[in-house]
Amino acid sequence: MKKDIPQHKVLDFAIAIVPADVKDDLWDTYILNLKDESIKSVLIASSGYGERDGEKIQTSTLRHFFEEIGPLQVIKLEPIQKELFDLTNQYWVSFTHEGYMFDKKYVFVKGSIDEINFTRIPFLDKKGVMIR
Repeated sequence: MKKDIPQHKVLDFAIAIVPADVKDDLWDTYILNLKDESIKSVLIASSGYGERDGEKIQTSTLRHFFEEIGPLQVIKLEPIQKELFDLTNQYWVSFTHEGYMFDKKYVFVKGSIDEINFTRIPFLDKKGVMIR
């Protein structure tokens, strides 16, 4: 029965988008394992979608796989161009932890990647936009 299936929530994991140190038009996307334990078989699919000038736009889907991400570890995932901030940018994450599979969509809605939404990003000592 459906009620017998455990419903585990993704906790202590985040996606952050931070201005790159080098170019102003490129920002960096990071994944943060905020757990005190490793997570395994981490698969991340990123894509952007929305409308510009009445025309629907869908970016390519990029996929990343990490066999293991250590406890309290931060990994730079990919760069993102500032011109994509007028789209919704989605990161679909799945991983295994303690014998269970977890997955969650992290959605940066159109216009949310902006300095007004900056917060301090743990372990990076930088400011950016983060979703936990």
